[in-house]
Amino acid sequence: MTAFIALVFVLAGIVKGVIGMGLPTVAVALLSMVMAPQEAAAILLVPSFVTNVVQLFAGQRLRHLLRRFSPLVLGIFAGTWGAALLGIGQSASIATPILGGALVTYAVLGLRNMRFTLGGRAERILSLPAGAVTGVITAATGVFVLPAVPFLQALGLEKDDLVQALGICFTACTVALGLALAGTGSLQVATGTLSMLAVIPAVAGMWLGQLLRSRISAALFRRWFFAGLLIIGVTFLGKFLLG
Repeated sequence: MTAFIALVFVLAGIVKGVIGMGLPTVAVALLSMVMAPQEAAAILLVPSFVTNVVQLFAGQRLRHLLRRFSPLVLGIFAGTWGAALLGIGQSASIATPILGGALVTYAVLGLRNMRFTLGGRAERILSLPAGAVTGVITAATGVFVLPAVPFLQALGLEKDDLVQALGICFTACTVALGLALAGTGSLQVATGTLSMLAVIPAVAGMWLGQLLRSRISAALFRRWFFAGLLIIGVTFLGKFLLG
């Protein structure tokens, strides 16, 4: 099992190294095929936190973006903790279809290259609810891309600001999830040790992905990435529907 976990984080790191995101999604999707989504999310915590903090400090406008997206962050914490207190995600019968649906939705949006546009007023209205829904899905599945990623992409941010804003969002999700798992007693010592060890293959995978970035088509890689997520998401939904 340890070798499988290491391989998963190498693959997830490669994806993040090539396209700048996707480590949590790939890791949770693959790990959840052999363990409960809640356990997969717990193993994800440390490597996700380390890689996202690096992304968080990659830009020059951290203070401005933190002020701008504070409602999104507050929503993430509220949604994650609220869902954890309600027990969403602790039951595989609930977590499996939510994870499958989230992966399928994210994959379809990516494959169709769908983009939305939101103005300043819409951002102010939707920021807190988008964070809250992202928090609920984070608590249930350990995947924190919906709806936060499409929401941030719809705001027309400059590339560097978008990367840093995603870092803020992903770091908030990781911290909120970690605190929620600890508060509900789902974070075990053995799982925490695996999570710390997973940093090594995750960072190694990111380094390999950065080397590959200049040698392969990022657009083609993204298509294969989303196609893979679609297959995994359909598999989870099929397992849930067929019992």
